[in-house]
Amino acid sequence: MEFLRPATWDEALALKAELPLAVPIAGGTDVMVELNFDRRRPPALLDLGGVAELGRWESDGAVVRLGASVPYARIIEELSAPLPGLALAARTVGSPQIRNRGSVGGNLGAASPAGDSHPPLLAAGRGVQVEAASVRGTRLIPIDAFYLGVKRHALEPDELIRAVRIPVADGPQQFSKIGTRNAMVIAVCAFALALHPDDRTVGTGLGSAAPTPRRAVAAEEFLAAALSEGGLWESGGALDDAVVRRFGELVAAAASPIDDVRGSAQYRRHALAVMARRTLAWCWAEYGERLERSAA
Repeated sequence: MEFLRPATWDEALALKAELPLAVPIAGGTDVMVELNFDRRRPPALLDLGGVAELGRWESDGAVVRLGASVPYARIIEELSAPLPGLALAARTVGSPQIRNRGSVGGNLGAASPAGDSHPPLLAAGRGVQVEAASVRGTRLIPIDAFYLGVKRHALEPDELIRAVRIPVADGPQQFSKIGTRNAMVIAVCAFALALHPDDRTVGTGLGSAAPTPRRAVAAEEFLAAALSEGGLWESGGALDDAVVRRFGELVAAAASPIDDVRGSAQYRRHALAVMARRTLAWCWAEYGERLERSAA
């Protein structure tokens, strides 16, 4: 197995074009596990740890451009305000050591249905884009089109993830995850919710509940309509219990879970409904508080 360590982004792209089967590695939190258990034996590893630009992020106030190798620990420390849902998910990732090494770019590259960053990225809105680059140029892949199957993504063989473009939150966001213990655990299932008052829409993301991470589109449309029809975007008034229950039911219905060693399909659907109701309650309470502060 070859070990390739480019010093620049252009050098990394050139090596990936020359050896499309080379597996990119930055933090190594996913790839090294597969190597250690002999589940994968690629012809080459492409170590991106020396490419400094991948470890940076920038924002124009409307969008955060998150470098592929920015670790979860820095997302928690530096991006909790503009990207609250992603920061909440980052807090649930592994141990402190994993959070200091793992990144959203690595999570996307692995494309596991159980990846913790996927639900908040989906919930953050249709404006989320994965920046994929090769020697042929750069293209932007909408997050909804990125996941193709179990551990399959939309990258071409010669492409690398350079960054993720994520709209700055315009409303409350929440993330909830259930595991077999409280820490260092792969999700039995996970759910993210984002309220987008600027355009009166709702975003959702389901994890570990289908072959790919996915949105609960019917639930989003139902809740957005209920908030608009009831004048609740303006008033921040109490949500009807029937609306909250129906939202949870629609989220659970969007899942296509399986039975495995971590949990049954039936339990996952039940848990998703509970998490949907809870995250909605948290988001709506925060939204009401924001309205009160703005009116004061």
